[in-house]
Amino acid sequence: MSELISRFILRPYWRLTRAMTLGVRGIVRDGDGGILLVRHSYTPGWHLPGGGVERGETMKYALHRELQEEGGVEPLGEPRLHGIFANRNFSGDHVAVFVVSEWRGVAHSHGREITDCGFFPLDALPDDVTEGTKLRLAEVFSGVPVSEYWSESV
Repeated sequence: MSELISRFILRPYWRLTRAMTLGVRGIVRDGDGGILLVRHSYTPGWHLPGGGVERGETMKYALHRELQEEGGVEPLGEPRLHGIFANRNFSGDHVAVFVVSEWRGVAHSHGREITDCGFFPLDALPDDVTEGTKLRLAEVFSGVPVSEYWSESV
């Protein structure tokens, strides 16, 4: 019950009343060139794994925590910051995207938050990959100019 209250009542209130929020996402590629994507229980589509930076956390710590929780991935070495993007869908929200080139598999702890996760070839992504995810992948792997915004839609 407390998870439902948090997800459907407190999160929207928190997003409206906080001046700024910060999230992290990771672009993780496997040895075959597949990209790690996750499907959340609370929003449609496939996403890069990641989540919110909690009070007292650094972005890198949050990235490590989220990748382990959602995708069973532990970064090795230094993740490379790709960019920080304003999310026009949530006023005041910004998302830092890191490219993780070295990693190892570990046990995930995503519970009910993640309904599916897996590696997908860049040329065979699921049909319902989110716009922001597609844009970040195009920037990193196809040389598309880097945007200041998470997605092009409002």
